[in-house]
Amino acid sequence: MHAIFAQRTIVAVAIASTAAGLVSSVGAARSTGRSAQPETVMVTYRAKRGAEAELARVLADHWAAAQRLQLVDSAPHLIVKSADAGQPVDIVEIFTWRDGSTPDHAPPEIQAAWARMAPLVESRGGHPAIEPVEVSIVR
Repeated sequence: MHAIFAQRTIVAVAIASTAAGLVSSVGAARSTGRSAQPETVMVTYRAKRGAEAELARVLADHWAAAQRLQLVDSAPHLIVKSADAGQPVDIVEIFTWRDGSTPDHAPPEIQAAWARMAPLVESRGGHPAIEPVEVSIVR
């Protein structure tokens, strides 16, 4: 599962003005004793019908574990979902790994969260079930 998160595609993303206050806190990487650069990612999860609530719980657990293990910056962290009535739900999460190599060397607790996500998502419309891309925050 961690290989899914290891994809690297660079895109630019503009976050709505409500998140503009978060941009100022991204700045330089916090000192974690690692030399790698931080990496902001936008991850799209294509939820199976009826699995949206469980996926949201798993994402919350994943975020809590990543924070506890000091793997992510606290901001920005944004989770949004599609709202097209009658359509399958896509959940999009934006966050910053303190060390961009973390997905390639994720600790067991993070890998376990990824494994819990797998049965809750599906490939759809030619896109993978979980689609991470590296992004840049644009004001």
